[in-house]
Amino acid sequence: MDIYNARKHALNKDLDLVEVAPEAKPPVCKIMDYGKYCYQQAKKHTTKHKTLTVKELKVRPQTNEHDLIFKMNNAKKFLAHGDKVKITMFFRGREIVHKAIGQKVMDRIVADLSEVANLEQAPKMEGNRMIMVLVPK
Repeated sequence: MDIYNARKHALNKDLDLVEVAPEAKPPVCKIMDYGKYCYQQAKKHTTKHKTLTVKELKVRPQTNEHDLIFKMNNAKKFLAHGDKVKITMFFRGREIVHKAIGQKVMDRIVADLSEVANLEQAPKMEGNRMIMVLVPK
């Protein structure tokens, strides 16, 4: 089709005449919505980001066995979903003197969750809290 008829045809349809292959003999043009085409190309080249959310579990040095298992099961669910898990241990009153008990509980959590999680941040004290972060494998 000659260029005059192609332009006329594109104007009748409220579309654009776009040159697709200028190197071809004769050059190839296409009637399309150029704005929509540019948007689709830009959208195709963007990277898809997965948002990581941080779920927090709060424990104490004196947390009972059953409660600790329940919280670790929740942590496994969060990790399976792809979320980070921040485990915060609160020390109240004189418990702060016995940080070793809290460290044992944290080590046990890391050992029990080692098959589904990696340790991103080792347990460290921040005031009256001990905090560690686990990420999914």
